Amino acid sequence: MFTLNDMATFAWAFFITLPLTLIIHTGGHAFFARIFGGKAKLTVGRGNIIFTVKRIEIRKFYFIDAACYYDGIRKDRRWKHALIYAGGPLFNALSIIIINGLIHMDILPVHLFFYQFVYFSVYLIFFSVIPVDYGENNPSDGKAIYDVLKYGKVYKEFY
Repeated sequence: MFTLNDMATFAWAFFITLPLTLIIHTGGHAFFARIFGGKAKLTVGRGNIIFTVKRIEIRKFYFIDAACYYDGIRKDRRWKHALIYAGGPLFNALSIIIINGLIHMDILPVHLFFYQFVYFSVYLIFFSVIPVDYGENNPSDGKAIYDVLKYGKVYKEFY
């Protein structure tokens, strides 16, 4: 049962763990964009910009959302864009493997933080690979992969 005693755990999960998994996810998109010669910009959150570090914007409501914007891919190919779109779920999956591996090797302790981290990462993977549209020019990663491989449709703004 959820009680007032759980509010600290909720706050930790909502304001620290979830944004961390979102940053890893969008970082995966940016990583592959950079590998293919593109320039990527990350936006963490919604609302007014609090501060900018290089090509990363941190916004007022940093815990709500994150996005990756990219352009300038060398030798533009459909498979490159598909891999950029897959980068988010791939990075979340890799982070799960690393965290679980470090726990199994007794380098990291079994802790609620890591449980929440893996939980949110699985959540992001699951909902990002389902091929659905979340609005105009706002597809899930799975839908973007499908669209670029089948139709050649490229999305430069990615969540």
